[in-house]
Amino acid sequence: MISYLEFEKPIAALEARIAELRETAQTGALDIASEIRRLEAKSGELLASTYRSLTPWQKTQVARHPSRPHFRDYVSKAFTDFMPLGGDRKFGEDHAIVGGFATLEGRAVMLIGHEKGHDTQSRIRHNFGMGKPEGYRKAVRLMEMASRYGLPVVTLVDTSGAFPGVEAEERGQAEAIARSTEACLALGVPMVAAIVGEGGSGGAVALASAERVLMFEHAVYSVISPEGCASILWRTAEKAPEAAEAMRITAQDLLALGVIDRIVPEPVGGAHRDGTAAALALGKAIADELAALAGKPADTLRALRAERFLLIGA
Repeated sequence: MISYLEFEKPIAALEARIAELRETAQTGALDIASEIRRLEAKSGELLASTYRSLTPWQKTQVARHPSRPHFRDYVSKAFTDFMPLGGDRKFGEDHAIVGGFATLEGRAVMLIGHEKGHDTQSRIRHNFGMGKPEGYRKAVRLMEMASRYGLPVVTLVDTSGAFPGVEAEERGQAEAIARSTEACLALGVPMVAAIVGEGGSGGAVALASAERVLMFEHAVYSVISPEGCASILWRTAEKAPEAAEAMRITAQDLLALGVIDRIVPEPVGGAHRDGTAAALALGKAIADELAALAGKPADTLRALRAERFLLIGA
């Protein structure tokens, strides 16, 4: 069952009416098939028009939708032969950042990404996708392993930000994020990053400093959350919609600014309405980018990364 967002209330009301008519039609008392088809067409048009004109704040809500696919969903639908690897060889295992060997359209890759979880228990286990220092150090270890084996690196970014707890700071959160960002930039193999939900702050950049950065149509990518920005500028999180507008956090804005390189279309109504279609579209887009980068020398790849980031805002 779909969980409707606040701005989807007209769609929810229409689909509820369709459900009622279907129940009535099952009794056989009335022939209302034509009315159901009319309302279904109207519902489809309303859904499409609504999602064509989402505000940045509405896109933020879509990116955070509880049913939106996460790392494990993309792995199961777009990749094969996933072999998870754990631990940072320094402190322990972090379940917010997951990684390991995988295959994408016949090409072996090192796949790394944030996992938010799909229910209360798994969300707590994965810390809602907020990585700790050991998660970023694990990512560095896997990137270095990919370099040794000559495997391209693929990252799926979906986090509100790195974990801000005291224990993370005690274990060197800032240094771990900086090392992970540095490892991305120093890679001698192709790297493609995809913002699949939320891309929040340094916790996202640490896995997204690639030569090709993709972004889902309704994902968001920003230095701080709209609520955090509003709390700083206006001293109230109620100004989050205004902050989201001013920060230019949508895929469309970021493509124009040169922060990302490609927008991956989502199914009508968002990735949460058809996770399989979204995953397959993402896998195809990543495979295309990896094919374009295949065979490029290590120095060329590093130069491409340096160039794309130095040109942002130029």
